[in-house]
Amino acid sequence: MHRGGSALLVSELALVFRRRRTWAMLAALGAVPVLVAVAVRLTAGPPSGRGPAFLDRVAGNGLFVAIVGMFLCIPLFLPLTIAVVSGDTIAGEAGLGTLRYLLIAPVSRAKLLVVKYLGAVAFCLAAALVVALCGIGIGLALFPTGPVTLLSGDTIGLGESFGRIALIAAYVAVSLCGLAAIGLFISTLTDVPVGAMAATAVLSVAAQILGQLPQLDWLHPWLFTHHWFGFADLLREPILWTSFGQNALLQAGYVLVFGALAHGRLGTKDVLS
Repeated sequence: MHRGGSALLVSELALVFRRRRTWAMLAALGAVPVLVAVAVRLTAGPPSGRGPAFLDRVAGNGLFVAIVGMFLCIPLFLPLTIAVVSGDTIAGEAGLGTLRYLLIAPVSRAKLLVVKYLGAVAFCLAAALVVALCGIGIGLALFPTGPVTLLSGDTIGLGESFGRIALIAAYVAVSLCGLAAIGLFISTLTDVPVGAMAATAVLSVAAQILGQLPQLDWLHPWLFTHHWFGFADLLREPILWTSFGQNALLQAGYVLVFGALAHGRLGTKDVLS
């Protein structure tokens, strides 16, 4: 990316992370593992076999708070925040009347879309890291920590455990890239950002519902939500990278398809605002 594109990317990142809305959403995401940890700490602990995955391990090892937080956030809270950010990418500029000024600048529409998408991806990564870091922090504060017993029965040390949580955060961030591309495309269809945000969020919920219907087994591998919970494979020894690779490939497909659709739409759109 040449100098003009780099400057635009820096400006976009500053725009995304300077907004109070962004910090409010990150704070809300960070509050999820904190509330889980406090609830477990103030009670006798969750009944065995009930609640989100790994919830019954939190009291014995605080590092599991971060993992439980991911399981709780990825079906609804994370997609909702991604829908807000990605749905605002183009529609927000159009609604404010600044889109045509961006297009007058010596940056092509394709590069503008890339920059807007990279801003949304940066938020995906920040959101996943916030959930992980808040979970680790509150887990260390409220519960004992030590070697982690993995799903395979093997035990890893504290340092490697932090590495596994970082991998899980990366997996979750990658999982949301397809949804961000969908939001970018929808954002090119309207000048009303709220509409783009709502449509993206609804599609996320609809995809998850379709993924639960056994009559649509043939469709499930093509849904961008299909591998969202596959990060459990990172908690095995050795690590099973199959889910990570399949998830990355699926999300890349969505990025390419909806990125092309967004480019086709913006490239032929008469921008009047």
